Amino acid sequence: MGRNKEFDTVFVLRKAIEIFGEKGFEATSLQDLLKHLGIARQSLYDTYGTKRDLFFLAVKYYIDEKNALVIELLNKPGSVKEAIHQIFQDGINVLQDPERAKACYIINSAVEQIPHDEEIAQYFQKKTQELETAFYQALMRAKNQGELKDHHSDLLSLARYLNQTRLSLTFAAKLTPDLDHLQDIIKVSLSLLD
Repeated sequence: MGRNKEFDTVFVLRKAIEIFGEKGFEATSLQDLLKHLGIARQSLYDTYGTKRDLFFLAVKYYIDEKNALVIELLNKPGSVKEAIHQIFQDGINVLQDPERAKACYIINSAVEQIPHDEEIAQYFQKKTQELETAFYQALMRAKNQGELKDHHSDLLSLARYLNQTRLSLTFAAKLTPDLDHLQDIIKVSLSLLD
């Protein structure tokens, strides 16, 4: 009978998100990981594999959780426009909280790995497609509900735009603490749905 793990694997992934978000993949040493995670070297290897494996698991955990929240909002009954507004607003709100913002920086480090890591690149492509599909389905529902006017004929392109706007807002929120500036971006982006 195998020995029970002496640590919570989800807690460790959350801690890994913090340290990789703070230092980036390249600058995070094995010692940094072990100290921040509070686990032994052998436990790290036995449970997660290499530093890169742990990084990828942490990135997937972070993105899967964030994407699930976006998809949940897009699928909820009611106004699709209001759901999209909330998605944009939530992205800004996270980055206004210094503790929650730290974790978000793991994405920067993951994007840097894309040219060198085919598995990470394919994962990002899959997750982008997943969100574009969710936005597209929500826009179809909005059109059927009468929220979108007839001039909105290319809903797939609009879905791609909205997903990229969500990402751009996150980037903009990292660059400026000016909430008025960020609200302007949301307002102009949402005006495309009129």
